[in-house]
Amino acid sequence: MNANGRKFSCLKFAAAICLALGLWTQTARASVSSIIIDAETGTVLSSSNADSLRYPASLTKLMTLYITFNALDKGLIKLDDKLTVSRTAANRSPSKLGLRPGEKIAVKDAILALIVKSANDCATVLAEGLGYSEARFAETMTEVARELGMKNTTFKNASGLPNRQQKTTARDMALLGAAMYHHFPQYYKLFSTKKFTYNGRTYYTHNHLLKTFEGADGMKTGFTNAAGYNIITSAERDGHRVIAVTMGHRTLKKRDKTVADMMNKGLTKLALADNIGQQKLYASSVSENDEETVQTASGAWGVQVGAFSNYAKARNFALSVKQKAKSTVLANSRIDIEPARKGAAVVYRSKLIGMEKNEADKTCNRLKKSNQSCIVVASDDNPQLAMAEQQQ
Repeated sequence: MNANGRKFSCLKFAAAICLALGLWTQTARASVSSIIIDAETGTVLSSSNADSLRYPASLTKLMTLYITFNALDKGLIKLDDKLTVSRTAANRSPSKLGLRPGEKIAVKDAILALIVKSANDCATVLAEGLGYSEARFAETMTEVARELGMKNTTFKNASGLPNRQQKTTARDMALLGAAMYHHFPQYYKLFSTKKFTYNGRTYYTHNHLLKTFEGADGMKTGFTNAAGYNIITSAERDGHRVIAVTMGHRTLKKRDKTVADMMNKGLTKLALADNIGQQKLYASSVSENDEETVQTASGAWGVQVGAFSNYAKARNFALSVKQKAKSTVLANSRIDIEPARKGAAVVYRSKLIGMEKNEADKTCNRLKKSNQSCIVVASDDNPQLAMAEQQQ
């Protein structure tokens, strides 16, 4: 073979390799991670590759905001406090506000910049203001993640800028979204902000679902070349709320369509289950001669197995009790986390419901024999309690 022939063969070989690598890359990127949960109970409505490790990109900022809201809640900082911009913060890569070293920015403005603009410089400002250094703040982020039950998440910065060691999963992000919604309702409403103005310039949200999806009211989008297009979002319709996460999409359009479809299906599923439940309650509250009775609905009892200061801990504990169950009744029960105010604090009660009264009594007795404390409770679906409340 002459030189030209060998050169042509090499080019064909190289082209074949490039084509194969291109196809492999497309296949790898085509496999996305998704999960959607009932925000009130934590029940998974559907999922796909929910435990696959992925780069969070700017979804990372949700944890930065969670810790910031916690600091506000405890009075460690105030919304109108001014934070100094360091040279490190000012030098962060876009997206950013373009803050200058030595400039001061109010905590509320930094928060809105994270939510609306996804500003990396403001993420570092908050991290340094609360953690002295972004590295130390990232350690706290990972610690808080573990406390919330995010077992497969590691944070290395406050913004989501590329770092090979910064990983999470769709399931972990859904946990964080639920914690954000339940723990800080007074700040959660900020996620519905569609625009904000700083230094005379107006910035518009990256979350297009706020404009296009009925009931959507937050939370965060994210993108890097390595991560693809990510989103965690929440929506409420007819008294039902879902939290959806999808990660690793090749285009923004595909990401938004996927998450919109997920939420539509999830909300429809919850509404259908609610309608079926109401029909069952109606049927159980009417006797054979159509006269109303005050009997307890079937499956309107359960057991409370604990109370926690943290929604995620409450749900994880109830899930662990259910998974260890030796009885079919407990294994088939539903997890119900009930928030209850205790003074200035909120306590989350871990319940396993969907039982008959005698089943709940027997289940609690078995749990007590295995050194698990519990009490028998009537669930919110109990029509006897509902009628009593109406008569008061």
